[in-house]
Amino acid sequence: MTDIPTVMKGVALTGHGGLEKLVWRDDLPVPTPGPDEVLIKVLAAAVNNTDINTRIGWYSKTVRGDTASGAADGIQDFDASDGSWSGSPIPFPRIQGADCCGLVIGVGSGVSDSHLGDRVLIRPMQNRPGPNGRSVVWTFGSECDGGFAEYAVARSSDAIAVSSEWSDVELASLPCAYSTAEGMLQRAAVGAERVLITGASGGVGSAAVQLCKRRGAEVIAMTNPDKAGALAALGADAIVGRDDPLIPDSVDVVVDLVAGPRWPEMIDALVPGGRYVASGAIAGPIVELDVRTLYLKDLTLLGSTQQTDSVFTDLIGYVEADEIKPVIATTFPLKDIRAAQEAFLSKRHIGKIGLSVG
Repeated sequence: MTDIPTVMKGVALTGHGGLEKLVWRDDLPVPTPGPDEVLIKVLAAAVNNTDINTRIGWYSKTVRGDTASGAADGIQDFDASDGSWSGSPIPFPRIQGADCCGLVIGVGSGVSDSHLGDRVLIRPMQNRPGPNGRSVVWTFGSECDGGFAEYAVARSSDAIAVSSEWSDVELASLPCAYSTAEGMLQRAAVGAERVLITGASGGVGSAAVQLCKRRGAEVIAMTNPDKAGALAALGADAIVGRDDPLIPDSVDVVVDLVAGPRWPEMIDALVPGGRYVASGAIAGPIVELDVRTLYLKDLTLLGSTQQTDSVFTDLIGYVEADEIKPVIATTFPLKDIRAAQEAFLSKRHIGKIGLSVG
């Protein structure tokens, strides 16, 4: 490894709280790849709900409100000891960034030099050894430093080479949102059936629209009516407004990123034997379930976080086969991360908000 600086620019999260906790620094130490790791020159990243949720400590069981209520100014009076994906406290400062597209510029012991120069995407949901022989999830940018800096390290097995004409920012829109959506669809075994997608205009939702259509599904997208045209262009067959009533017994699968007060309606919308899969709760994590509906309709309720490694490599295969496309609303320089998150929180966009780094 040559011509690699010892310090780098990036965004440090200094603690749980509001946007003021995101601090631009030019003196962050450049990480050194350990055994079986690679050093990445980061070219682009993107904004995700998980970055905001981690910043404000929303994953703590003591938080019961929606994400918007504390996204700008932070959440008051919560227990930070379980404010991460893993339920463990986060050591600060932390470099966030679940999305990362970059170039391999250095390798640790046990990694072939043949990887040098590869343009790669970093697997955001990484499986690590856990207790009792079970694997646990490490989220890139939460349980370890991520892509909000000029350089990052990752296990070589989590840095997946990609051959595509997509731009760096377009590729960086893929890891977190598309793998979350693909993981949900694989978990629920979605096929050519009728699917309701909540939060359909967001990064995960717009990815789910495309990935459902790829499977031959009929897609009903729940969103604001002014976004109907853009979602139809992505493949949505019908649009349901966020306040529109849902038809009971009308869909085979609910792909839910929202939860909140309308959750019972989503369950009622499932046909007997239907499946519900969740990987988000931006409208509120605490919901009411009539257990009679669950068992009398023979429903299956699924959570989706941990992913098999093949979910991410499947996605890259879809990109290389031109089966899906990126949806970039706008791009900010990484230094303007606060403005990028403010734009994200306005919810006026469709798809992803990118961050240029390299």
